[in-house]
Amino acid sequence: MSVILIVAVVFVLMILIISNIRIVPQSHAFLIERLGTYVATWQTGLHTKVPFIDRVANNVSLKEKVLDFPPQPVITKDNVTMNIDTVVYMQITDPKLYTYGVENPMTAIENLSATTLRNIIGELELDATLTSRDLINTKMRSILDEATDPWGIKVNRVEVKNIMPPAAIRDAMEKQMRAERERREKILIAEGQKQSEILIAEGQKQSKILEAEADKAARILAAEAESTAMIKKAEGEAEAIRQVQEATAAGLKMIKDVGADEAVIKLRSLESLEKVADGQATKIIVPADLQNMAGVVTSIAELAKK
Repeated sequence: MSVILIVAVVFVLMILIISNIRIVPQSHAFLIERLGTYVATWQTGLHTKVPFIDRVANNVSLKEKVLDFPPQPVITKDNVTMNIDTVVYMQITDPKLYTYGVENPMTAIENLSATTLRNIIGELELDATLTSRDLINTKMRSILDEATDPWGIKVNRVEVKNIMPPAAIRDAMEKQMRAERERREKILIAEGQKQSEILIAEGQKQSKILEAEADKAARILAAEAESTAMIKKAEGEAEAIRQVQEATAAGLKMIKDVGADEAVIKLRSLESLEKVADGQATKIIVPADLQNMAGVVTSIAELAKK
C-alpha cells in the first residue's frame, strides 16, 4: 500500500513539474505573475514556474506588426471631406508596459491614429493634402511614437495608403489634369514647330552662305584663269614682236653685210608697192620722191645686166 502511494505521489509530482515547464520561442516574451503580482519577464529559452502560485499573464510577440486601419473621414482646411487610409508599422519593445500600460493597445493605437490624422489634415488644404504624403507620414510617426512610449510600443513608420476625395472633387481634378495635359501637348507641338522652323531657316541660311562662297570662289578662279590667259597672250604677243624685231634686225644686218646700196633698197620698196597694188586696195600711196624713179629703174637695169 505504501509503495503504491509513493508511486502515485511521484507521478503527481512529475506531472506538476512537467506542466509547469515553459519554453519561450524566439521573438516572444512571457510575463509571469505570482499571486497576481508581476514578478518577471521570461525571454527565449527554458523556464519553470512555481505550481499554483505563478502563472503566465501574457505571451507577447516582439515581431514588428502591421496595423491596417479602415479609412478615416477627415476634413481639410478648405472644408473638403475625404477618406484617408493609413498603415502603421509598430513593434513591442517593453512587454511589461505593453501588458500593464493600456487596456487593449491596438484599439488605443487605432483611435490615436485617427485623431492625429484629423488634426494634421485639418491644417492642410486639399491640394497640399494630395501632395504632402511624406509630411503627413513624418508628423504622424513622430506623434504616435511619442504617445505610445508609455505603452512599450515603438512606431517605426506610418504610411498613407490611400486618399479618396469626393466624387465631384475627383471629376474636377480629372478635368484639370486633362486640360493640363492638353496644354502641355500644345506647348510641345508649338515648341517642335518652332524648332523645325529655326532649323529650316538655319539650313537655308547656311545654303545661301555656301552658294555665295562657291560663287565667290568660282569668280576668283575665273578671274585668275582670265588673268593667266591674258598674261600668256601678252607674253605670246611680246614674243612674236620680239621675233619680228629679231628677224628685221637680222634682215637689216644681212643687207648691210652684202653691201646693198640705196638702189637695192628702193627696188625692194617697189616690190613691196607691187604687192600692195596686187590686192583688193582701191588706193595706192605713191612715194614722194617719184622723180627719182627713173634713176631707180636705170639702176635696176644695170644690176640686171651684171
